[in-house]
Amino acid sequence: MIRTEKLEVRTKGENDIINITQKVDSILQKLGAKEGIANLFLQSTTSALTIIEYEEGLLTDFPRTLERLAPKNAPYEHEKAWGDGNAHSHMRSSLIGVSMTVPVIDGRLALGQWQSIVLTEFDVRPRKRTVIVQFVSSSSTE
Repeated sequence: MIRTEKLEVRTKGENDIINITQKVDSILQKLGAKEGIANLFLQSTTSALTIIEYEEGLLTDFPRTLERLAPKNAPYEHEKAWGDGNAHSHMRSSLIGVSMTVPVIDGRLALGQWQSIVLTEFDVRPRKRTVIVQFVSSSSTE
């Protein structure tokens, strides 16, 4: 059985890190999830999904680390073609990724104590993002 919902998230633009754990959990409750997996897919090429400990230090460290890996002001061919200032955003999205799978046990996301699902915005302007949340189980009674 597969059940699908969409989660809409508005971002403030570059380096916005939004904890979506509770929203995903609410969707799973709505879908009647018991045992299975939650597949999350972000329809974007300039933002990403990941799991972090959602605390102030890491909220500062995460963008700093990505700046070292895919600097904003590095020369990118994408800028020559489009000139929209977001080539680094595409690189960062590719490095982190736009999908994940989390086990669902007893109707809850099987996250560790400090784990939070976050949407990370890398684009240079505010955006409306869509996360596809699919709950997959082996039986229609779950």
